Amino acid sequence: MKSNTEKAVTKEYFLKPGYIIVPDQPTIISTVLGSSVAVSLYDKRRKKGGMNHFLYPFVEIPQKATAQYGNVAIPTLIKMMGVAGVPVSDLEAQVFGGAFDHTSCEKNIGKENLVAATQQLARHRIKVVSRDIGGELGRKIVFNTHTCEILVLRVDRLRRSDWFPYHEDR
Repeated sequence: MKSNTEKAVTKEYFLKPGYIIVPDQPTIISTVLGSSVAVSLYDKRRKKGGMNHFLYPFVEIPQKATAQYGNVAIPTLIKMMGVAGVPVSDLEAQVFGGAFDHTSCEKNIGKENLVAATQQLARHRIKVVSRDIGGELGRKIVFNTHTCEILVLRVDRLRRSDWFPYHEDR
């Protein structure tokens, strides 16, 4: 039996690369990562969370600044949490992704993405309470924005059917 203060999850959302979400109700956010990085922010007191998913570490040209870049996605997520009533001082972060498959790419963009995430969170004085980063495997992430429970599945290969809407060989 749920207590009066515990809300049931009412939504599911697949977070695509280059997107950010701070839902107004308890939500299960899922995403799939390779070299890209997802940062979740959470406020324990208000039981509110949000997440971003970025592909590249930095953009320096303001006209090209989108949430595909860590130096845009993280400050924007922080601002969105503030608009939702969460002060920066109450936030804690979790960081995921940043894999590197040397057989498919010479440049370790995953490592650069992780550096960008670490720098941005430190700049805003947000404590990282957990991380599942690096390595060679992709990850499927499932985040409950109400309880801050996160499921991380490491996978050898990401199938087309791992992306929402789910189909094919699932």
